[in-house]
Amino acid sequence: MTGSKRPVFGDDFRMQLDSLLIWRRDVRRFDNRPIDAKIIQELLDSACLAPSVGNAQPWRFVSVQSEAVRLSITTHVDAENRKAANAYADQQIQSEYQKLKLHGLREAPVHLAVFCDDDAADGRGLGRQTMPETMAYSVVMAVHNLWLTARARDIGLGWVSILEPNKVSAMLDVPDDWRFIAYLCIGYPAQESDEPELVKLGWQDRIDRSKTQLVR
Repeated sequence: MTGSKRPVFGDDFRMQLDSLLIWRRDVRRFDNRPIDAKIIQELLDSACLAPSVGNAQPWRFVSVQSEAVRLSITTHVDAENRKAANAYADQQIQSEYQKLKLHGLREAPVHLAVFCDDDAADGRGLGRQTMPETMAYSVVMAVHNLWLTARARDIGLGWVSILEPNKVSAMLDVPDDWRFIAYLCIGYPAQESDEPELVKLGWQDRIDRSKTQLVR
């Protein structure tokens, strides 16, 4: 029996991996340096190494390069952002919300939309008969792979979620059976921090791990 030699991950690697997880940030502030197209392809290659249900690999990526389309999406997100602020009945919370910078669409050199092909023939339906949502989960894993790989290259990523998925899908003119998962801003961070911006601004602290666990 032959096969590739198993890599050995030592203490130094584990410490670096911990640092990578700590320094993964949802970046909203980018500088204007371009990113080489080869690096973007490397990020996508890493994304495609993600686990997927039945090995279906349902992720679909759309590189948004048209300035007109970018402007339309940015205008849409700004409008949804205003609606989201007005949804808070508490005026204090609304005021705090309005101070947050929730996207870097205007500054980020790379816009990437991510979709799930729910009808992908690959994988032949394995593992998704009772939990079809695992297709979308697979795509989220691909996004996380991309996120960590970007961070390891000193590149930031911001996930923009204040939008209407159907409207963005229409703007991008993607196939009808592609489900919108994420709109990503990618670029070099204008500033670095090992603390999430929402923590620094007092919006939400990290919760204690014990609050997320049950024992049965």
